[in-house]
Order: sequence, then structure tokens, then C-alpha cells
Amino acid sequence: QVQLVESGGGSVQAGGSLRLSCVVSEYTYSSYSMGWFRQAPGKEREGVAAIDTNGSTMHADSVKGRFTISRDNAKNMLYLQMNSLKPEDTAMYYCARSTATVLTLRLGWYNYWGQGTQVTVSS
Repeated sequence: QVQLVESGGGSVQAGGSLRLSCVVSEYTYSSYSMGWFRQAPGKEREGVAAIDTNGSTMHADSVKGRFTISRDNAKNMLYLQMNSLKPEDTAMYYCARSTATVLTLRLGWYNYWGQGTQVTVSS
């Protein structure tokens, strides 16, 4: 059973930074694309950033230039560096493992999910 555990969430003021981490309990972790998603109250879950097995990345337009996804395959870790945070970034953030190596933010491609870590940005 693949397990994903996120950490690093918290409460910050607008303009601040946070770094989210996700550890994946799977020895084949490096063989799959990974992603970060978020869900605000009353809204659908949306893709934030994704990274494939080669290190290529994609970021949602709403976070481009502010958020950066990265991975450390040796440590089975996934990261999301979030800078210049805005109140609209407030949400529960989830890391997820894809079913393949495709680089995508479409939820249907992801079959393993963590429990989430809360990020709250105040103005």
C-alpha cells in the first residue's frame, strides 16, 4: 500500500513563504510523476504543480512565478516551495502520485493521495 504524508502547512501573512513536503512510502517512487493539488472550502480540488520522472515541471497559471515543485528521488520526497503567498492560496494542499509518467494536472491521472496539510494566508 502506497502512503503519502504531507507536512509544512501553517498560517502565514500575505507575502510570506511556506515549503510543503511529502514523503512517499514506495520503493518505485522515482518511476512515477507526482503532483500537488489544493482544495478550498466549497471549491473543487485543483492542480497546482506537477513533476515527471525526468524533473520536468508544470505549474498552474495562478501560481506560476510564485510556487516551485521539486523532488528528491533518493529520499522519496516531494516539495512545493510557495513564495509571495496570497489569501486566495488558502486551502488544504495534497500531494499525489500519478499512475504513469505523464506530466499532467488532471486529477484522473492520480491514484494515490495524502491526507493533506492546511495552508492559511491572512491579509
